[in-house]
Parts: sequence; structure tokens; C-alpha cells
Amino acid sequence: MAGGSHSQAAEQKAASLGQSDVNRRLKYISLAVLVVQNASLILSIRYVRTLPGDRFFTTSAVVMAEVLKVLTCLLIILLQKRVNVKETAFLLLDSIVFQYKDTLKLAVPSLIYTLQNNLQYVAISNLPAATFQVTYQLKILTTALFSVLMLRKSLSKVQWFSLLLLFIGVAVVQVQQEGNKEASVANSANQNYTVGLIAVVISCLSSGFAGVYFEKILKGSSASVWMRNVQLGIFGTVLGLLGMWWNDGPAIAERGFLFGYTGMVWCVIFNQAFGGLLVAVVVKYADNILKGFATSFSIIVSTVTSIYLFAFHVDLLFMMGAGLVICAVYMYSLPKAPGVSSSSLRSSSASSTLPVTERDAQMEAFQPKVRGQTLTYLLLLLTLSQLLSAKVSCPLIAS
Repeated sequence: MAGGSHSQAAEQKAASLGQSDVNRRLKYISLAVLVVQNASLILSIRYVRTLPGDRFFTTSAVVMAEVLKVLTCLLIILLQKRVNVKETAFLLLDSIVFQYKDTLKLAVPSLIYTLQNNLQYVAISNLPAATFQVTYQLKILTTALFSVLMLRKSLSKVQWFSLLLLFIGVAVVQVQQEGNKEASVANSANQNYTVGLIAVVISCLSSGFAGVYFEKILKGSSASVWMRNVQLGIFGTVLGLLGMWWNDGPAIAERGFLFGYTGMVWCVIFNQAFGGLLVAVVVKYADNILKGFATSFSIIVSTVTSIYLFAFHVDLLFMMGAGLVICAVYMYSLPKAPGVSSSSLRSSSASSTLPVTERDAQMEAFQPKVRGQTLTYLLLLLTLSQLLSAKVSCPLIAS
């Protein structure tokens, strides 16, 4: 009996270790996917919008991405129903038509997301990719503020301080870009830095509001993420078509919906359509810390790639601003200490009823984790400074 129980315990331990290794691999895969999706979309949009020759209509690209997203989600729902077309049709009819009130709730976030997707094209077409990537992190600030106002969420002192750092970091980058505005947009007379900056700020505001509103209306909802994306995509397609007709209707009627589409443009559209769905799948394996790492790595990848691909100029002021933003993203995503409430004295007093030994044990387990994450982040910042300082010194040496 003793030998059998010992063998069973050993098997359970081996299975637990195996599952831990799988989860660790999934986390690293999730990190890689998030970094590649975040950085590649911005860089690829910037690349296709600065190429010489005929430019595609961004409004048509937004519509095409929505159509592909809807078709993909419909295919996934069909596969979940084991390719039962009749059952899938009844599910769609019930979820979209019969429960029309629930569907109509998604009209507002869909309108905002459609506006945001169009504004992203405008912003990236007029701003360097690295500048857009750093400035776009203001969506963290807007999301936090809307969460406090609309969802009555509370933030810790560290999170409020990180939001202040974020704002300062973005402001420093804008001061740097203001000084180098002519160099930033000298490659094309069609680029307007002010238009790009206004577009990214409005995009951040819309992203924050839409995300919080979406979270608020979906609380308690039983619909799957794929069905929600179908509902969003239907509204997004209709609203995108209206925007396309309003902004580019005569030109598209003359030149065609797919005017200016190249292989690279299709890559951008597929990235925009499937990238978000892919992130929705892998994000369940990624905690806030991992998403913070992904954002920071994306900033570094975008900056370094922009130096080589777009001859982007980096100086110490940009490095300072980007470093502050990266630190702010990390601090905001830090987990709260166990037993410490950031919202009210009531929850604080409730946590104080825990035995001292239990709270001490929780803190002892919590502190090494945060120390390790902080050390990794410092190494990340050191890598950024080494990569960029070498490029900053190159023009000085050449001159």
C-alpha cells in the first residue's frame, strides 16, 4: 500500500511538473505573438503608406479587415458546431436577430473601433513608427481614467504614479519630435506631423472609452468571444462602408475598391484582421506583467527597426521619453501586494484580520517575484540604451 501511494504521488508530481513546463512554454509563445503582432502591424502600415506609387484607400482596407474577421469567426463557430450548418444558422439567428437588444449594445463600441482603425492609418501615415508606438501608450492612461469614471475602479498609488510617468514620457518624446519635425517628415510632402498627433490622441481616447464601455456592457454575458466578434464585425463592416462612401466614394467608384492593393497591403490587412483574434486566443495565457513586457519589447523592436528601415533619428531625449514610458507600462502592470487594498479602508481592514504569519508568508512569496520581474525590466531598459546609444553615436562619428 505504501509503495503504491508513493508511486502515485511521484506520478502526480511528474504530471504537475510537465504541466508547469507546458504553461511556461505557452507564456513565452504568448509573449512572442504579442510582440510580433504589436510591432509588425505598425511597422508594416508605416512601410506601405510611405512607399512611392499609387496608395490604396485606407477606408477600404478597414472594411476588408472587418469582412475577413467576420468570416473567420463564422468559420470557427461552424467548426465548434461540428460543421452543422443548420445548428450554426439557428445560433446566429438567435444571437443576432432574436436577441437584437443585446446586439444593438455593440453598435457604440463598433462605431468607435471603426473610427479608431481609420485614425490609426492616418496617424501612422504621418508619424514615425517609433513615435506612434510610444505616443499610443496614452491609451493606458485613457483606459485607466475611463475605468475609474465608468466602472468605479480604484487604482493604487503606484498605478497613479505610473500614469504620471507615462504622460511625462510621451510629452518628452513629443518635445523631441517637435525639434526634429522637419527631419521626421522630410521624406514626403504628404506627411503632416500635427495631423498625425491629433489622430493618435483621438485614437487613444476612443480606445480607452470603447474598451471600458465594451467591458461594462458585456458583464454577465454568456455569448462566446467569437459571437461577439461577429456582432462587432457586422456593425464594423456597415459603418466602415458608410465611412468609405463618405470619404473616398467618388475616387473608389472611379478606380475600384482594390486600387493600390499589393502583396504587402494584403499582409497588413490580414495582420489587422487576424492579429486581434490571435491575441484574443493567446492572451488568456498572458498575465498583465507579460502584456507589459510585450508592449515594452514592441516599442524597442519598432524603434530599432525604424532606425534601419526608415532612417529614424534617435537622440537622448527620445531615449529618455521612451524609457519613462516603458517604466510606466511596467509599473502599471505590477500585481498588487497580497492583503493590501488600493480601494477602501474597508477592504484594508478586512485584509488585516489575516493572521500575521499568513500575511508574512504571502509577502515573502510576493516580493521575490516582483524583484525578479524588476531585474528583468532593468535588463530590458539596459538593452534599449545599448542598442540606441550605438545608433545615436553613429551620426556624430560620421560628421
